[in-house]
Amino acid sequence: MEIIVDIENERIDKYLGTHTEYSRELITSSLKEGKVLVNDKVVKPSYKTKLNDKVTIIDNLSKEQDINPEKMELNIVYEDEHLMVIDKPSGLVVHPGSGNYAHTLVNGLKYHTDNLSDVGGDARVGIVHRLDKDTSGLMIVCKSNKAHEILAEDFKYKRVYREYYALLVGNFPYETAHIEAPIGRSKTNFNKMEVMAGGKEARTNLKVLKRYKDYTLVSLVLETGRTHQIRVHMAYIGYPVFNDPVYGSGTSSSFGQFLHSKVLRFTHPITRKKMEFVSELPNPFQEFLDNLDKSE
Repeated sequence: MEIIVDIENERIDKYLGTHTEYSRELITSSLKEGKVLVNDKVVKPSYKTKLNDKVTIIDNLSKEQDINPEKMELNIVYEDEHLMVIDKPSGLVVHPGSGNYAHTLVNGLKYHTDNLSDVGGDARVGIVHRLDKDTSGLMIVCKSNKAHEILAEDFKYKRVYREYYALLVGNFPYETAHIEAPIGRSKTNFNKMEVMAGGKEARTNLKVLKRYKDYTLVSLVLETGRTHQIRVHMAYIGYPVFNDPVYGSGTSSSFGQFLHSKVLRFTHPITRKKMEFVSELPNPFQEFLDNLDKSE
């Protein structure tokens, strides 16, 4: 499918969202995956159109589908009329996208309750922040729009405390570290992020919890929330997250990266009560540490 652009200086994702049968969300994800080209080149969704640009959709994109409820075992550690705190397992995608509209956390949430915030649209009901598919642990889900809007501001202005545990490959030589390195989307692989000049500000604080011969268990606190931030920063300093197939060795078991959202601390957006939750490491993560303890 080819389109000749007739409007100048408009974001390409917005232009195609109004000039094709596809949703803007689907167009954005397709641009990132290289399925939509402008003048035979991959561009970012923020690319500004020029008159007579040739847009090529090189794959028949799936049309937007209804997001159906699915019965799912959700580990809900807290719930009230405004929000939930979920302990997400590794391997569970948070919300639909890229033509995948089933078996996500959102499908399970829609089965659990009809009361979910819709600020982010039907594909992201309740989702105010997210974890990568193979990152486990605590995350907030919003049930009311008011709670969603307040928490979105709290995340934006760094009023939500998030602490992760990760097992790094290698013996990290310092007790603490502050990593400040801007992150942007890779120009050669739109599925990856990387440290780059001109990227978005990204800051991560690291503290060593325990050292092993070939690994280091660390606590990581985010000051910003960039896509894949911890995984990118750890690879950048030369100590990638263990079992990370994208930023590590290139191979991994089905469990995915050993990265867990351990502590979540925030002020309830409605009651203003101070909330804190702590999650145990998932079994594969803890068993691997136990085996390291035994062998060393």
